[in-house]
Amino acid sequence: MKFMTRLSVALALSVTCVFSALAADPKPDAVVNTKSIEARVFLDDRIKADAALAADCLAEGKKWIDKNAAEAAAARKADPQFFKEGGWEFERKYEIRSVVADRYVSILRNDYMNTRGAHPNSDVNTILWDKADNKRISIRPFFTETADNGAAMKAMVKAIIASLKAEKKKRDASETATDEWFKELKPSLLKIGAVTLAPSTEAGKSSGLTFHYPPYAVGPYAEGEYVAFVPWETLKPYLTAEGTRIFGGARPKGDAEEP
Repeated sequence: MKFMTRLSVALALSVTCVFSALAADPKPDAVVNTKSIEARVFLDDRIKADAALAADCLAEGKKWIDKNAAEAAAARKADPQFFKEGGWEFERKYEIRSVVADRYVSILRNDYMNTRGAHPNSDVNTILWDKADNKRISIRPFFTETADNGAAMKAMVKAIIASLKAEKKKRDASETATDEWFKELKPSLLKIGAVTLAPSTEAGKSSGLTFHYPPYAVGPYAEGEYVAFVPWETLKPYLTAEGTRIFGGARPKGDAEEP
């Protein structure tokens, strides 16, 4: 009887754990589920708390899953055998990385894509949102000039490469810290990488810029994603009055340890 009691308790606990785990799984904010594809979009809770930002991200996310759903349906129609192991799987997550001066919101947009190839792929991009004007912006307002091949952009590229080389050394990947892997990094806002405002030890400030690179961008697939950090002190000669206002402090240790 004691054994049965213990067994009953153990089963009850197992069932409770299963249902708790299921309940904890977040529900997608947009989804397409067909024989060809399962595609999902997730917004974090802080994004959902801002109606304008949530609407902007969700509209973009829905376009993304609809586009991939159409491509998957076309691919399945052209070659049904390719889908015998199952449909494609796509997932996009929007997450707030930092909020600076209670105005500038940096968002990471992470994509997962599995088209039943040799391995799944991933991508990372960023959004900089101005809460005051409810719109996406670039980092241009923080710098006196951001012209292609200009002094500010050249300084950023130099600092990015130094940061990437240091990170590769930590990962025992110094053999790929070569010009060949960095050749796509150009002193241009459109070719320098996806950028966010890094958090700071000083409240309301940003400690500098972080640039986010998916697998294959600056190293082999096996090395995964890279994040390069450029401290605001490096950028100080090129800051506008607004840039001077929002930058300060140091990068928190925990942020530097993020993958």
